[in-house]
Amino acid sequence: MCLAAASASPARCCLSPSSSAVLPRRFLRGLLGGPAAAPARPSPSPPTTTPLLRRCIPFHRMAQYWTQASLDKNKALVDYLKQYGAVRTDKVAEVMETIDRALFVPEGAPYIDSPMPIGFNATISAPHMHATCLELLKDHLQPGMHALDVGSGSGYLTACFAMMVGPEGRAVGIEHIPEIVASAIENVQKSAAAPLLKDGSLSFHVADGRLGFPDDAPYDAIHVGAAAPEIPQHLLDQLKPGGRMVIPVGTYFQDLQVVDKNADGSISIRNDASVRYVPLTSRSAQLQDP
Repeated sequence: MCLAAASASPARCCLSPSSSAVLPRRFLRGLLGGPAAAPARPSPSPPTTTPLLRRCIPFHRMAQYWTQASLDKNKALVDYLKQYGAVRTDKVAEVMETIDRALFVPEGAPYIDSPMPIGFNATISAPHMHATCLELLKDHLQPGMHALDVGSGSGYLTACFAMMVGPEGRAVGIEHIPEIVASAIENVQKSAAAPLLKDGSLSFHVADGRLGFPDDAPYDAIHVGAAAPEIPQHLLDQLKPGGRMVIPVGTYFQDLQVVDKNADGSISIRNDASVRYVPLTSRSAQLQDP
């Protein structure tokens, strides 16, 4: 649940509003849902399915939610993130194109690079932060692997994890507010990840993220969507040797830390970017007025 992020490198994740000035005006109006006419397209034909979708069929029942206009805007957002270096690999581009962000944003403009509120003092992170975390974790999200999303919020990133690890893997989202968990499940049911939710390889649970979710541990990949003052020991314990955790650490000043557990159990930590996330805290503290 990232509020904002500033990368240490100008080439990475620096997607400030001023950066968009170099983009064609028609392109930006398209992302914002403005009045510009959509580019002409050939006569309608069945959309080409991606390898991720083919792995997770049947998905045709969700077609009523995936309008072509929505998917076109979602792809334009991914193209924008490619241009600015947040999306660097085909694997990440494919999953972000497959999971339509609009299904996870309750109101507002889903295709602009900004965090959005989802209720209960929670947010869905900006697209460039989702892209950054997917790029950092992609080698630990291979088919058959286990992934944990702490502070899963809208369910968007957990759905991306599920598509990457596939039905033979396990993607778990945990959130301590039951209403947010219920909303995430509804969001995913409208998305390309719905079959994975149905078969149980993707699941959401009400739990304290600071304690992790030991039932499906150890995890090859752990993502934490809120800032902890220090890395929780429970999450380190649940990280598999050879696995990787991405977690924002700090209070006012925060760093997105990449935590690798080596084969001998030792831990290596590096800072990837300066960020600003909501705090990883208790349910009661989160529900207090900000």
